[in-house]
Amino acid sequence: MTSIGGAATPGMVDWNLAVATATRLMRPGPEISREEARAVVAELRRHAKASEEHVRGFTRLGTEETHDTPLLVVDRPGWVRANVAGFRELLKPLLDKMQERRGSGPGNAVLGAVGGKVTGVELGMLLSFLASRVLGQYETFAPPTRELPAGANGGGRLLLVAPNIVHVERELDVQPHDFRLWVTLHEETHRTQFTAVPWLRDHLEGEIQSFLGETDVDPMTVLERVREAAQSLAGGRPEAEEDDGGRSFVEIVQTPAQREILGRLTAVMSLLEGHADFVMDGVGPAVVPSVAEIREKFQQRRAKGASRLDMALRKLLGLDAKLRQYRDGERFVRAVVDEVGMDGFNRVWTSPNTLPTKAEIAKPADWVARVHRKAES
Repeated sequence: MTSIGGAATPGMVDWNLAVATATRLMRPGPEISREEARAVVAELRRHAKASEEHVRGFTRLGTEETHDTPLLVVDRPGWVRANVAGFRELLKPLLDKMQERRGSGPGNAVLGAVGGKVTGVELGMLLSFLASRVLGQYETFAPPTRELPAGANGGGRLLLVAPNIVHVERELDVQPHDFRLWVTLHEETHRTQFTAVPWLRDHLEGEIQSFLGETDVDPMTVLERVREAAQSLAGGRPEAEEDDGGRSFVEIVQTPAQREILGRLTAVMSLLEGHADFVMDGVGPAVVPSVAEIREKFQQRRAKGASRLDMALRKLLGLDAKLRQYRDGERFVRAVVDEVGMDGFNRVWTSPNTLPTKAEIAKPADWVARVHRKAES
């Protein structure tokens, strides 16, 4: 049964159980008094407000009027609830198709035994792992509710996960005021991207729905793909197929059409993450006194992960690819800005056709040639 975001209805995923499982399994946050917690929340709100002006001035994107989406400073359970609401909205078309097929397909007995509760537990386990690591997020897909308000013109909301920010600033032993402002600069860039570029949200959602639409919803086929993925990760596939062993679970279960779509999504996410890092580094020296120390320590933390288990899970879930997105995307943005300036780079936001391809992320000069020289010829 599910009830998050609407009336209780049976489904392929028990969303409430996912939230409950994640909340039960997630790590406790840092020890902090109530007074300290209130001070952290207030400071993050101040930094987010200041970051709006810094980011707009540096990127030359958006106006004060476009920044109508709310800022929510949340704890780890709050982050989980927001993401479950977003997942539920994004996955609804796919899960509805699977629900229809379950009644008559050959995998009915298997899926009936597994059920939405097992899926809810698995999703909850994944979210419990991520909930202690995410510092902030621009959540754009969950429908607006009292708990997750949206701006007057739609869109999403900016989430800052206060306990995780405190945890990391202590772990890195950096100046808290500087670190909190540094984080909000990155996350505010994401809010600026989506609020200043109105078509971006719908484009991303369309690509994700296309990706999900290519999923083979035959239950036995899905189970076979999962089995092959598990064997590959355990080293149990035949030698001829061992080239899959270095790929994540997400990559292994893709169809050829999904790989093509994922290439486009990877390019967009590399652009968004790299742009945020570029802006953070560009604004940082003027407003964050200890930015060089923070950047160095944070990069070291990104690269090594917290433990061997953490690194294994990153590989399994494809999170190591996200780290490459930061690095490759930032190099793309820096190279383009060096070549054609900030206004020239901002042509990237003109339409989906001016977004870089995955190949162009690696070769920024090709994007400049396609978008600039073609337009000027």
